[in-house]
Order: sequence, then C-alpha cells, then structure tokens
Amino acid sequence: MYLSGISTRKIASVTDALSRVKIGKDAVSRISARLEEEQSDWRKRPLGEQAYPYLYLDATYLKVRWGARVTSMALLVCVGVDEKGFREVLAVEVAGSEKGAAYASLLRGLLERGLKGVRLVVSDDHEGIKAAISGELPGAGWQQCIVHFERNVLAHVPASLTADVAEDLKAIFKVKRQKTAEALAQEFVSFYEKSYPKAVAIFEAGIEDALTYLRYPGSHHVRIRTTNMLERLFREVKRRTKVVGVFPNETSASTLATEIMLRSSEEWTLKRYLSMEALFEAVEKL
Repeated sequence: MYLSGISTRKIASVTDALSRVKIGKDAVSRISARLEEEQSDWRKRPLGEQAYPYLYLDATYLKVRWGARVTSMALLVCVGVDEKGFREVLAVEVAGSEKGAAYASLLRGLLERGLKGVRLVVSDDHEGIKAAISGELPGAGWQQCIVHFERNVLAHVPASLTADVAEDLKAIFKVKRQKTAEALAQEFVSFYEKSYPKAVAIFEAGIEDALTYLRYPGSHHVRIRTTNMLERLFREVKRRTKVVGVFPNETSASTLATEIMLRSSEEWTLKRYLSMEALFEAVEKL
C-alpha cells in the first residue's frame, strides 16, 4: 500500500479495520528497510552481453530533512533501450546536486557493470550531462530534448505572442529530412532575429543538437527526440511520494523512489519500445 502511494496514517486505519492490528509508520519503515538489500543487488547487477544503443539521462528532486532543515535531494536516473528494443532503468543514484561529477560517476558505474554499444544519449541542455557524455562515452551522439529546447527559446518571447512563434518552431521538428529542417531553421532565424534577438540566439546555439535525431531511423524520431519517457516516470514517482511530503532521511527517499522505478522497469519488459532492426540496417549501410 505504501509503494502504491497510500499514506502511513491510512495504512494504519485499513489494517486496523481488516485485522484489528495497526501497521503504523514505524512498522512500514522497518518493512521498507528490507527492500534496501534487494535494491543494492539490483543497482550492482551486471548488464550482460547486450548493447544499449539509446540512453536517457535526467534527474528529479525530492524533499529530505537534514537535521533541522529541509533540503532538495537530486535523484539521477538513466534509462536504456537495449538492442532488442526494450526499455530498462539502468541506474538510480542519489546526489546533492546535478553537477557533472555526479553524472560522470553514474556513467562510470554503468561502464563498470558492462554498458556498451551506446550510440545516442538524450537529455536536456545540462552542461554536467554533456561533459559526462564527452568524458565517459566518447563517440556517442547527444540529442537535446526538443521540449526543453522549445521552452528555452519561447522563454524570451512575450507571452502574448508565443503562439505564432511556437507554431513555427514546432514545424521544424515535424519534417523527417535534415535538409528540410535546416532550411526551416534558417527561415526561422531570418524572420525573428530582429524581433526577438535573445530567443534567436538561443535557437541558433542549440538547433544543431536539437536536430541530432534526424540522423537516426525515421521510425525512432518521436521517441528519441525528447525525454518525455523519463518525465512520465518522474511524474509517477512524484505522485506516489507526495503523500510523504518531506522524507525523514536520504535513505528513505531513495528506497521508495528506487522501488517505484524498479517496478516500472519490470512492467516495461512486457512491451517493446522500439523496433531496432531499422537502426542496425542503417548502421550496415554506413
């Protein structure tokens, strides 16, 4: 019940009504602690012989009590799509912040566990992530999430005028050919550079990385150009952790969030996320 997002107070009421035995918050904490050993084994598991062509990296934050104050704890997450096209949560790590060293440590840990065959990493425009990819996964491509990219550009357009600009921006990402997208990008710059110079500067700085996905099979575009899959996972974590509010400690927060992600990862094994044949056929032609 706790892992499903039910508060410890309600759990006590339900168990009391069903069996006249109250399972209070202390008991729930003791039971949850048993998960830590299982999770430790899961975090250290070897990744086997298969490759993971696509990786998704991002973080979410949970409120944790440190002594007399409450602080935010970063939960770094890496999801991989294996060579058979199935998703899997590969790593969940706690960090004080999203600094590059934290992401580099996460990737090094994955490499030590056998990570290989990475062709593309999808994330937001985070300097720490980009530095970690460059240092730990040389040769892998990087895709800037287009949702974050569009948001960054539109942040410098007056709110009352964003609709038209957003429509022109989205049109660039609807085409499947690199040359067409680049032509539309140039038109976007020419049309808006005088009206919104800051927005256009951000656009020009990031458009090449935002269009990286066009180098990959067209059937993969929708799913490799954003981190939406991770965002949905984070929403599920937040939905189930909001009944806690502020976690009493880092371990408590990490245990609950990790268990939710572990269970989501198990559910993903039931449905293929991508057909990878198109990627391997494209590689053979190179």
